[in-house]
Amino acid sequence: MILRAACGLALALGLAVSTSFGWGWWDARSDADALAARADALIAAGRGPDALGAERLAALLRVQDPGFYDHGGLDLSTPGAGITTMTQSLAKRVAFEEFRPGWAKIRQTGYAMGLEGRLSKRRIAALWLDTVEMGRGPEGWVTGFFEAARGSPRDLADAEFHRLLAVLIAQGRLTREDGARELAARTARIARLVAGDCEPRDHGDVWLEGCA
Repeated sequence: MILRAACGLALALGLAVSTSFGWGWWDARSDADALAARADALIAAGRGPDALGAERLAALLRVQDPGFYDHGGLDLSTPGAGITTMTQSLAKRVAFEEFRPGWAKIRQTGYAMGLEGRLSKRRIAALWLDTVEMGRGPEGWVTGFFEAARGSPRDLADAEFHRLLAVLIAQGRLTREDGARELAARTARIARLVAGDCEPRDHGDVWLEGCA
């Protein structure tokens, strides 16, 4: 009796996971054409990943999603990757009116993997750059990497660019006055990472304690 109940529960959970994942995957396939057109417009307007320049794009990926060009939306092994890839991060913003952890994470992953099957990495990066939350600036909440840079990220000093990268992990907290010390420490760790002076400790080291 207990075994039968356990098997029934496992079957129900498996079905729920499959349904959530499949729902996200199919939604991504349905949305792909519109998202591709949006990405192409951003790239044409000089707001795609190429506009960062090769060196600064590499730095952003090194911090935010070091396995970006190798994964299909999910990365469970690259040091420093953490539990959310850039594609999953994008999925959270374009596929949900309000994202709540739990089952939504499964749908988010399905959506991310669906996008990876239809959009190029260049397009995914362009959409991510346009939608990423950057925290609170002098004039209010800022959305979009280029908006936060107030123009071309190529024109920023290295320290300013590294500070933008540092904000990404906890935009709301690190852009407040009481987060200034934490932001400065993370910016310094990112500078060391980008210079090749250190490495993340493991897959979950998104705060770069290996560079402390």
